[in-house]
Amino acid sequence: MSEPAGRLERILASGAFCVTAEIVPPRSADDGALFRQASELVGYADAVNVTDNPAASAHMSPLAGVAAAARAGLEPTLQLTVRDRNRLALTSDLLGAWALGARNLLCLSGDPLARGDHPDAAEVRDLAVLDLVRLAAGLRNEGRLQSGAEIDPAPRYLVGVADSPLVKTYDPGRLEAKLDAGASFVQTQIVYDVEAFAAWAEVVRAHGVHERAALIAGVAPLRNGKQAHYVNDHLPGVVVPRAIVEELESAGPDAPAAGVRIAVGIVRALAGTEGIAGVHVMGLGREASVRHVVERAGLLPRPPAP
Repeated sequence: MSEPAGRLERILASGAFCVTAEIVPPRSADDGALFRQASELVGYADAVNVTDNPAASAHMSPLAGVAAAARAGLEPTLQLTVRDRNRLALTSDLLGAWALGARNLLCLSGDPLARGDHPDAAEVRDLAVLDLVRLAAGLRNEGRLQSGAEIDPAPRYLVGVADSPLVKTYDPGRLEAKLDAGASFVQTQIVYDVEAFAAWAEVVRAHGVHERAALIAGVAPLRNGKQAHYVNDHLPGVVVPRAIVEELESAGPDAPAAGVRIAVGIVRALAGTEGIAGVHVMGLGREASVRHVVERAGLLPRPPAP
Protein backbone atom coordinates (compact mmCIF):
# COMPACT_ATOMS: atom_id res chain seq x y z
CA MET A 1 0.00 0.00 0.00
CA SER A 2 1.29 3.45 -0.89
CA GLU A 3 1.64 6.29 1.59
CA PRO A 4 -1.61 7.91 2.81
CA ALA A 5 -2.73 10.56 0.34
CA GLY A 6 -5.19 12.45 2.53
CA ARG A 7 -6.25 13.47 6.01
CA LEU A 8 -8.89 10.76 6.48
CA GLU A 9 -6.51 8.01 5.48
CA ARG A 10 -3.81 9.28 7.83
CA ILE A 11 -6.25 9.51 10.74
CA LEU A 12 -7.50 5.99 10.13
CA ALA A 13 -3.93 4.71 9.88
CA SER A 14 -3.17 6.30 13.25
CA GLY A 15 -5.99 4.37 14.92
CA ALA A 16 -7.93 7.52 15.90
CA PHE A 17 -11.73 7.35 15.83
CA CYS A 18 -12.74 9.24 12.69
CA VAL A 19 -15.73 11.48 11.93
CA THR A 20 -17.06 11.97 8.43
CA ALA A 21 -20.11 13.93 7.28
CA GLU A 22 -21.74 14.81 3.98
CA ILE A 23 -22.97 17.68 1.85
CA VAL A 24 -25.62 17.52 -0.86
CA PRO A 25 -25.13 19.54 -4.07
CA PRO A 26 -28.23 21.67 -4.71
CA ARG A 27 -30.89 21.34 -7.36
CA SER A 28 -29.71 24.63 -8.84
CA ALA A 29 -26.67 26.16 -10.53
CA ASP A 30 -25.68 28.22 -7.46
CA ASP A 31 -22.95 26.72 -5.28
CA GLY A 32 -23.26 29.33 -2.53
CA ALA A 33 -25.46 27.18 -0.30
CA LEU A 34 -23.17 24.23 -0.89
CA PHE A 35 -20.12 26.23 0.21
CA ARG A 36 -22.03 27.30 3.33
CA GLN A 37 -22.92 23.67 4.09
CA ALA A 38 -19.28 22.71 3.93
CA SER A 39 -18.12 25.72 5.94
CA GLU A 40 -20.44 24.73 8.82
CA LEU A 41 -18.67 21.38 9.11
CA VAL A 42 -15.06 22.62 9.19
CA GLY A 43 -13.44 21.43 12.40
CA TYR A 44 -16.19 18.85 13.00
CA ALA A 45 -15.48 16.31 10.24
CA ASP A 46 -12.24 14.75 9.06
CA ALA A 47 -13.67 14.43 5.56
CA VAL A 48 -16.99 15.19 3.90
CA ASN A 49 -18.86 13.10 1.35
CA VAL A 50 -20.22 14.90 -1.72
CA THR A 51 -23.33 13.08 -2.89
CA ASP A 52 -23.99 12.08 -6.51
CA ASN A 53 -27.58 12.64 -7.70
CA PRO A 54 -29.06 11.26 -4.45
CA ALA A 55 -32.43 9.53 -4.59
CA ALA A 56 -31.92 9.26 -8.37
CA SER A 57 -32.81 12.95 -8.76
CA ALA A 58 -30.87 15.56 -10.72
CA HIS A 59 -28.53 17.73 -8.63
CA MET A 60 -25.43 19.81 -9.28
CA SER A 61 -22.42 17.70 -10.26
CA PRO A 62 -20.49 16.16 -7.35
CA LEU A 63 -17.29 17.57 -8.88
CA ALA A 64 -18.63 21.07 -8.25
CA GLY A 65 -19.31 19.91 -4.69
CA VAL A 66 -15.74 18.64 -4.37
CA ALA A 67 -14.45 22.05 -5.40
CA ALA A 68 -16.76 23.84 -2.93
CA ALA A 69 -15.77 21.57 -0.04
CA ALA A 70 -12.06 21.97 -0.75
CA ARG A 71 -12.48 25.74 -0.97
CA ALA A 72 -14.18 25.71 2.44
CA GLY A 73 -11.25 23.81 3.96
CA LEU A 74 -12.67 20.27 4.11
CA GLU A 75 -11.21 17.14 2.55
CA PRO A 76 -13.76 15.89 0.01
CA THR A 77 -14.86 12.29 -0.44
CA LEU A 78 -16.28 11.88 -3.93
CA GLN A 79 -19.38 9.70 -4.14
CA LEU A 80 -19.61 8.17 -7.59
CA THR A 81 -22.43 5.97 -8.92
CA VAL A 82 -22.11 3.57 -11.82
CA ARG A 83 -25.79 4.11 -12.68
CA ASP A 84 -25.23 7.26 -14.75
CA ARG A 85 -21.79 6.87 -16.40
CA ASN A 86 -19.85 4.61 -18.69
CA ARG A 87 -16.20 3.79 -18.01
CA LEU A 88 -14.94 6.83 -19.92
CA ALA A 89 -17.05 9.22 -17.86
CA LEU A 90 -16.12 7.45 -14.62
CA THR A 91 -12.43 7.75 -15.46
CA SER A 92 -12.77 11.43 -16.36
CA ASP A 93 -14.55 12.17 -13.09
CA LEU A 94 -11.93 10.26 -11.08
CA LEU A 95 -9.15 12.31 -12.65
CA GLY A 96 -11.02 15.60 -12.39
CA ALA A 97 -12.13 15.17 -8.77
CA TRP A 98 -8.57 14.38 -7.69
CA ALA A 99 -7.36 17.55 -9.39
CA LEU A 100 -10.05 19.51 -7.49
CA GLY A 101 -9.01 18.13 -4.10
CA ALA A 102 -10.89 14.86 -3.50
CA ARG A 103 -8.72 12.30 -1.72
CA ASN A 104 -11.34 9.65 -0.93
CA LEU A 105 -13.83 7.82 -3.12
CA LEU A 106 -17.07 6.06 -2.21
CA CYS A 107 -18.16 3.66 -4.95
CA LEU A 108 -21.94 3.22 -5.26
CA SER A 109 -24.46 1.49 -7.49
CA GLY A 110 -26.95 4.38 -7.26
CA ASP A 111 -30.62 4.35 -6.29
CA PRO A 112 -33.04 2.89 -8.86
CA LEU A 113 -34.19 5.50 -11.38
CA ALA A 114 -37.83 4.62 -10.69
CA ARG A 115 -37.47 6.34 -7.31
CA GLY A 116 -36.28 9.64 -8.77
CA ASP A 117 -37.43 12.55 -10.88
CA HIS A 118 -36.40 11.03 -14.23
CA PRO A 119 -37.90 7.52 -14.10
CA ASP A 120 -37.70 7.13 -17.89
CA ALA A 121 -33.96 7.86 -18.06
CA ALA A 122 -31.68 5.10 -19.33
CA GLU A 123 -29.42 3.46 -16.77
CA VAL A 124 -25.82 3.06 -17.92
CA ARG A 125 -24.12 0.62 -15.52
CA ASP A 126 -21.31 -0.01 -18.00
CA LEU A 127 -19.27 -1.06 -14.96
CA ALA A 128 -20.49 -2.67 -11.75
CA VAL A 129 -19.44 -1.35 -8.34
CA LEU A 130 -16.74 -4.00 -8.09
CA ASP A 131 -15.35 -2.83 -11.43
CA LEU A 132 -15.26 0.79 -10.25
CA VAL A 133 -13.42 -0.28 -7.09
CA ARG A 134 -10.89 -2.17 -9.23
CA LEU A 135 -10.51 0.83 -11.55
CA ALA A 136 -9.73 3.22 -8.68
CA ALA A 137 -7.50 0.71 -6.90
CA GLY A 138 -5.60 0.05 -10.12
CA LEU A 139 -4.98 3.75 -10.62
CA ARG A 140 -3.66 4.03 -7.08
CA ASN A 141 -1.53 0.90 -6.94
CA GLU A 142 -0.33 0.61 -10.52
CA GLY A 143 -1.09 3.92 -12.22
CA ARG A 144 -3.07 2.05 -14.84
CA LEU A 145 -6.61 1.86 -16.16
CA GLN A 146 -8.35 -1.48 -16.62
CA SER A 147 -7.47 -1.16 -20.30
CA GLY A 148 -3.78 -1.20 -19.35
CA ALA A 149 -3.28 2.47 -20.28
CA GLU A 150 -0.82 4.22 -17.97
CA ILE A 151 -1.85 7.41 -16.12
CA ASP A 152 0.91 9.65 -14.81
CA PRO A 153 0.40 11.11 -12.32
CA ALA A 154 -2.48 8.93 -11.22
CA PRO A 155 -5.01 9.67 -8.46
CA ARG A 156 -4.33 7.75 -5.24
CA TYR A 157 -7.78 7.62 -3.68
CA LEU A 158 -8.61 5.92 -0.42
CA VAL A 159 -11.30 3.71 -1.92
CA GLY A 160 -14.49 2.96 -0.01
CA VAL A 161 -17.79 1.18 -0.43
CA ALA A 162 -21.20 1.24 1.24
CA ASP A 163 -22.83 -1.57 3.18
CA SER A 164 -26.31 -2.19 4.64
CA PRO A 165 -25.71 -4.52 7.58
CA LEU A 166 -29.34 -4.88 8.66
CA VAL A 167 -31.03 -5.83 5.39
CA LYS A 168 -32.89 -9.10 5.83
CA THR A 169 -30.95 -10.86 3.07
CA TYR A 170 -27.51 -9.68 4.23
CA ASP A 171 -24.59 -11.61 2.75
CA PRO A 172 -21.15 -10.91 4.29
CA GLY A 173 -19.56 -12.41 1.20
CA ARG A 174 -20.69 -9.39 -0.83
CA LEU A 175 -18.71 -7.06 1.40
CA GLU A 176 -15.69 -9.34 1.29
CA ALA A 177 -15.82 -9.27 -2.51
CA LYS A 178 -15.66 -5.47 -2.42
CA LEU A 179 -12.60 -5.63 -0.18
CA ASP A 180 -11.02 -8.20 -2.49
CA ALA A 181 -11.52 -5.72 -5.34
CA GLY A 182 -9.51 -3.09 -3.46
CA ALA A 183 -11.78 -1.19 -1.04
CA SER A 184 -10.11 0.09 2.13
CA PHE A 185 -13.03 1.60 4.04
CA VAL A 186 -16.73 0.89 4.48
CA GLN A 187 -19.50 3.36 5.31
CA THR A 188 -22.63 1.66 6.59
CA GLN A 189 -26.31 2.49 6.33
CA ILE A 190 -27.71 4.55 9.24
CA VAL A 191 -27.66 2.75 12.60
CA TYR A 192 -30.47 3.09 15.16
CA ASP A 193 -30.67 -0.50 16.40
CA VAL A 194 -27.32 -0.68 18.18
CA GLU A 195 -27.80 -4.25 19.41
CA ALA A 196 -28.51 -5.58 15.92
CA PHE A 197 -25.55 -3.62 14.55
CA ALA A 198 -23.27 -5.04 17.25
CA ALA A 199 -24.35 -8.53 16.23
CA TRP A 200 -23.42 -7.70 12.62
CA ALA A 201 -20.04 -6.34 13.76
CA GLU A 202 -19.40 -9.62 15.56
CA VAL A 203 -20.14 -11.56 12.38
CA VAL A 204 -17.84 -9.51 10.16
CA ARG A 205 -15.08 -9.51 12.80
CA ALA A 206 -15.15 -13.29 12.59
CA HIS A 207 -14.43 -12.88 8.87
CA GLY A 208 -11.54 -10.50 9.62
CA VAL A 209 -13.24 -7.63 7.80
CA HIS A 210 -12.25 -5.03 10.44
CA GLU A 211 -8.60 -5.94 9.87
CA ARG A 212 -8.88 -5.39 6.13
CA ALA A 213 -10.90 -2.17 6.06
CA ALA A 214 -11.97 0.71 8.29
CA LEU A 215 -15.63 0.29 9.29
CA ILE A 216 -17.41 3.64 9.60
CA ALA A 217 -20.97 3.47 10.94
CA GLY A 218 -23.73 5.77 9.70
CA VAL A 219 -25.51 7.99 12.23
CA ALA A 220 -28.32 10.51 11.62
CA PRO A 221 -30.29 12.41 14.29
CA LEU A 222 -34.03 12.26 13.71
CA ARG A 223 -36.20 15.37 13.96
CA ASN A 224 -39.46 13.78 15.13
CA GLY A 225 -41.55 10.62 15.23
CA LYS A 226 -42.94 11.24 11.76
CA GLN A 227 -39.45 11.19 10.28
CA ALA A 228 -38.66 8.02 12.23
CA HIS A 229 -41.69 6.30 10.67
CA TYR A 230 -40.67 7.50 7.21
CA VAL A 231 -37.13 6.17 7.65
CA ASN A 232 -38.47 2.81 8.82
CA ASP A 233 -40.81 2.56 5.84
CA HIS A 234 -38.61 3.88 3.04
CA LEU A 235 -34.91 3.26 3.77
CA PRO A 236 -33.94 -0.37 3.15
CA GLY A 237 -31.76 -1.76 5.92
CA VAL A 238 -32.66 0.96 8.43
CA VAL A 239 -34.52 -0.09 11.57
CA VAL A 240 -35.65 2.49 14.13
CA PRO A 241 -36.56 0.60 17.32
CA ARG A 242 -40.00 1.25 18.74
CA ALA A 243 -38.53 2.75 21.92
CA ILE A 244 -36.82 5.50 19.88
CA VAL A 245 -39.99 6.22 17.90
CA GLU A 246 -41.98 6.55 21.13
CA GLU A 247 -39.36 8.81 22.72
CA LEU A 248 -39.47 11.15 19.73
CA GLU A 249 -43.27 11.15 19.62
CA SER A 250 -43.57 11.93 23.33
CA ALA A 251 -40.98 14.75 23.13
CA GLY A 252 -43.36 17.06 21.28
CA PRO A 253 -41.67 20.35 20.33
CA ASP A 254 -38.46 19.11 21.94
CA ALA A 255 -38.21 16.22 19.48
CA PRO A 256 -35.20 17.66 17.56
CA ALA A 257 -33.22 17.91 20.80
CA ALA A 258 -34.28 14.38 21.70
CA GLY A 259 -33.11 13.20 18.28
CA VAL A 260 -29.67 14.69 18.90
CA ARG A 261 -29.53 13.13 22.37
CA ILE A 262 -30.44 9.71 20.97
CA ALA A 263 -27.80 10.05 18.23
CA VAL A 264 -25.15 10.98 20.81
CA GLY A 265 -25.95 7.79 22.73
CA ILE A 266 -25.66 5.77 19.53
CA VAL A 267 -22.28 7.33 18.70
CA ARG A 268 -20.95 6.53 22.16
CA ALA A 269 -22.13 2.93 21.86
CA LEU A 270 -20.53 2.60 18.44
CA ALA A 271 -17.25 4.06 19.72
CA GLY A 272 -17.19 1.22 22.22
CA THR A 273 -17.87 -1.47 19.63
CA GLU A 274 -14.81 -3.50 18.70
CA GLY A 275 -13.76 -3.04 15.10
CA ILE A 276 -15.63 0.22 14.44
CA ALA A 277 -13.20 2.88 13.20
CA GLY A 278 -15.49 5.91 13.17
CA VAL A 279 -18.89 7.40 12.44
CA HIS A 280 -20.43 9.01 9.39
CA VAL A 281 -22.81 11.66 10.76
CA MET A 282 -25.55 12.83 8.41
CA GLY A 283 -27.65 15.87 9.25
CA LEU A 284 -30.41 15.11 6.72
CA GLY A 285 -30.24 18.76 5.67
CA ARG A 286 -29.41 20.20 9.11
CA GLU A 287 -25.67 20.74 9.55
CA ALA A 288 -26.22 22.22 13.02
CA SER A 289 -27.42 18.82 14.23
CA VAL A 290 -24.18 17.24 12.98
CA ARG A 291 -22.16 19.76 14.99
CA HIS A 292 -24.27 19.13 18.09
CA VAL A 293 -23.82 15.35 17.85
CA VAL A 294 -20.07 15.53 17.31
CA GLU A 295 -19.60 18.02 20.12
CA ARG A 296 -21.83 16.30 22.69
CA ALA A 297 -20.42 12.87 21.92
CA GLY A 298 -17.01 14.14 23.02
CA LEU A 299 -15.41 13.92 19.57
CA LEU A 300 -13.91 17.41 19.64
CA PRO A 301 -11.37 18.66 18.99
CA ARG A 302 -10.68 16.56 15.95
CA PRO A 303 -7.14 15.21 15.93
CA PRO A 304 -4.60 16.80 13.62
CA ALA A 305 -3.75 14.55 10.71
CA PRO A 306 -0.51 12.70 11.63
